Amino acid sequence: MSRQVVFLLKELEFTLQRLQLWQDDTPSEAALASTQPFALDTLEFHQWLQFIMLERFRVMLATGQPLPTAVAIYPMATEVYKNKLKEHSLLLDVLARLDEELSGKPVERLQ
Repeated sequence: MSRQVVFLLKELEFTLQRLQLWQDDTPSEAALASTQPFALDTLEFHQWLQFIMLERFRVMLATGQPLPTAVAIYPMATEVYKNKLKEHSLLLDVLARLDEELSGKPVERLQ
């Protein structure tokens, strides 16, 4: 599983860059310390993907920790980007495939 997850995380990074959602400046420590799901109170969703999710997954992979299997990143992304589904279709596809790889279950995708 981890080889495919590594590939998908790299693809996620490239997709965020391609959509110009990648940031060079790290948010404040206070913003990163949010306890809300997806840090919705302090970060934009793409910031959460970059600075929290990607970082945590990379650490887990590097240290041999098990990756989460109960994930729902794609449904959250479809909600966040509901008014821009077409513009974010590449990102949504990567997140759906990541959810599927981690959970081992198919994701019901929007048409």
